[in-house]
Amino acid sequence: MKPPDTCLITGATGRIGRAVIDLLTDAGAPVRALVHRAESAATLPATVETVTGDLTVPDSLDAALRGIGTVFLVWTAPPDTVAAVVDRLAAHTRRVVLLSAPHRTPHPFFQQPNPVAALFADLEGLITTAGLGTTIVRPGMLASNALLWWGDAIRGDRASRGDGVVRWPYGAAETAPVDDRDVAAVVARSLLDDGHVGGDYVLTGPEALSQAEQVEILGTVLGRRLTYEELSPDEFRRDAPIGARPAVDMLLAAWQATLGHPAYVTSTVEDILGAPPRTFRQWATDHAAAFKAI
Repeated sequence: MKPPDTCLITGATGRIGRAVIDLLTDAGAPVRALVHRAESAATLPATVETVTGDLTVPDSLDAALRGIGTVFLVWTAPPDTVAAVVDRLAAHTRRVVLLSAPHRTPHPFFQQPNPVAALFADLEGLITTAGLGTTIVRPGMLASNALLWWGDAIRGDRASRGDGVVRWPYGAAETAPVDDRDVAAVVARSLLDDGHVGGDYVLTGPEALSQAEQVEILGTVLGRRLTYEELSPDEFRRDAPIGARPAVDMLLAAWQATLGHPAYVTSTVEDILGAPPRTFRQWATDHAAAFKAI
C-alpha cells in the first residue's frame, strides 16, 4: 500500500481520530493533527505534526491545510461554518474522508428526525458540489457507547459487591454495535488508498443484539450479575441533563422505531479489511477494566 501525501486528521484526540493517527503512523504515512489547543498535542505521537485550528473559525484552518493531500473530517462544531470550511477544503486539498452517519440507510433506526443527520446531509452535499474526491464512512451504533451509557451504573456501589442494575429504556431494541477500532481501520484504509474515492461505507458490528443482551454480555465478561431494568421514556427524559434533551429525544425515537425489527447489519468492515469485525463481546473483554469499580 503506497502512503499518500500528508493526511490532516481532525478530531485528532477523539477515540476514532486518535486510533486513525496510530494506524497511519504505523503504516509510515505522514500525519498532521488539527488540535484546538497546543497542549492537547502532548498525547499524540512525537512524529505527528500538530497545528492549532478550529472548525468554527475557518480562517484558522489555512495553515493546517497547507500542503495537505487528504483530510479526515470529523465535524464536531455547530453548522454555521460548514460552507466556509468546505470552501477552505476545496481551495487546499483534493480528497476528504468524512465521518458521517447512516442517515441514508432504509432502516427505521436511522430514519428518525435528527438534527445531526440533517447537518451531515448538508455537509455531504457541499463536499460533493465542491468537486472533492470523497469517501463517506458511516458507523452505526458504536460499541463504546456502552461505557458512556452504562459505565457509571456498572461501576456503582452494588456493582462493586458483585451485582448491579442498569436502568435503561427499550431493552428489546436491537442494534449491531461496531467497535471504534474497526471504524478507525476503515478510515485509515480509505486515507491510504486512492481506490476508495466515491466509497459510501455503512459500518456495523457482525451481530444484532438487543440492549438487554448487551448488558448481559457485559455481566458475563465482568463476572458479575447485571440486571437490566426497563426504564420508561418519561423517566429517561426526566433523568437526562436539560442540554441533552435533543439527543435523548432522538435516541428514544430511534429505539422505539426499531422494536420488532432486526438490527441493520452490513459486511462492509470485512469487505474492506479482509477480516471480520470485532464482536461486542470482544470489545467488552478488551475494555473490561473501564467498567470495574475503583
